[in-house]
Amino acid sequence: MATNPVQFINQVRAETAKIVWPTRREVITTTIMVFIFASLTSAFFFLVDLAIRTGLTQGLRLISG
Repeated sequence: MATNPVQFINQVRAETAKIVWPTRREVITTTIMVFIFASLTSAFFFLVDLAIRTGLTQGLRLISG
């Protein structure tokens, strides 16, 4: 069943009217939370990388004498 362009536009407008957009406060809060979690994740992987690198370096020093 094909719809003509006018019906399509009307259906799009009807669906768009159902969207509940976030408030400015919700957007700001969510953005801050994303930055916090990205920073924590970055710090975690930095520390894991540092631990692995230190462990490998020490292990290779012991092996090579």
